[in-house]
Amino acid sequence: MAEFSWDVRSPLDRALVAGAYGARGDAGVSLTEIRNFDLVQVMARRGKAADMAKAAKARFGVAAPQTPKAVGTSDATLIWSGPDQFFVLSKGKHTTEALAQTFVSSASLSDQSHARVLISISGVKARTMLAKLSSIDLHPDAFPIGAAAATSIDHTSVTLWRENDRDGLAVFNVLVFATFAESLWHTMQDSAAEYGVAIGHSEELA
Repeated sequence: MAEFSWDVRSPLDRALVAGAYGARGDAGVSLTEIRNFDLVQVMARRGKAADMAKAAKARFGVAAPQTPKAVGTSDATLIWSGPDQFFVLSKGKHTTEALAQTFVSSASLSDQSHARVLISISGVKARTMLAKLSSIDLHPDAFPIGAAAATSIDHTSVTLWRENDRDGLAVFNVLVFATFAESLWHTMQDSAAEYGVAIGHSEELA
């Protein structure tokens, strides 16, 4: 009987080619895939939203977001994903197994670690590029650091949030279902081509 070796591969393995793309000169948009993370969706059970919030506060030391925003903790990011639900994004700290006891009576957990792709977008033209593909108002006054949205980019469902600025420039993160990741990557890359794109090697979650 033939033996098979299964290698874990990113859905962007074929699409992501590090280097410059599009217009020459200083890149206006930077695209980077973030790999090796744990992503758990926490969803309150019927009538248990308050209990879930209490359990989250005890576990993470901060209140879980109840409105569209992302909240940083010492070892995770809590991202609103809909009414009475949120994502826990971390690096090996908060798996479904690790969180099971915390939410045993108040919430259901769904491991999304291999079901989603995480893309980081930055650069002086990041907002302009995203404005081509999304109806979300990303002006700093409307979408400040920590803001989040369950929305669509080019008709693809995503979770979008803004993290701390880097080198004085806004940084946006996008979680997209793995099956749509390659298509969305190409769409964003082509939409940013006129500004010049710096495509980074995949990075691990800090």
